[in-house]
Amino acid sequence: MVLRVLAAAFLLPALCSAVTVEVVNLYQPLSLHNTDGIGEDLGENDPIQAAVMSRPCAVGGAMPEDLVKAVATPHRIASDGQAYDVKDANLLNLCKITLSAEMKKTRLLVRLDVSKFELPEELDLTVRQVVALSILAIERTLKDYFRNNKNEALGVSIGVKGTNEGNETLKDLAKRFNLGGSRPAGEEGEDDL
Repeated sequence: MVLRVLAAAFLLPALCSAVTVEVVNLYQPLSLHNTDGIGEDLGENDPIQAAVMSRPCAVGGAMPEDLVKAVATPHRIASDGQAYDVKDANLLNLCKITLSAEMKKTRLLVRLDVSKFELPEELDLTVRQVVALSILAIERTLKDYFRNNKNEALGVSIGVKGTNEGNETLKDLAKRFNLGGSRPAGEEGEDDL
């Protein structure tokens, strides 16, 4: 009995410290306000002052859920001078959109909650543009991470929740795609979005 207690005491710290940390290429929806930069045009041939950009990031935890959640981490764009001092350029944070991700069998369910959406005055964007850029950042992050995975299939469903009468058309931005190997038939349902 004493030996079991001692063994457990030695193993417990080892198990708790066994956290996987991986450096990944993380894409984020970034505001370019307070700069002269022009970013994405979202297929409308009218560039906006926001873009999906990548940076290296050390991500620890469950993959791919924590990888997706990292898209919403604060991002302070580095500057070579004092003319630009923005604490966080991540549109998800600036506009109070929350992000969740969970695995359901072989499908990753990602939800953008826009129920507390607020557009800061300095951003010349629409809620639709912010959500579209956020979905694009999630998609690019996942595709980059799984680019060499040919064996295992992962289905991804990205949906929008928390809409109201004024912005319920945001739900049509929902997206589904597959990563890696081919998905077995019948693995996805309409309730995934």
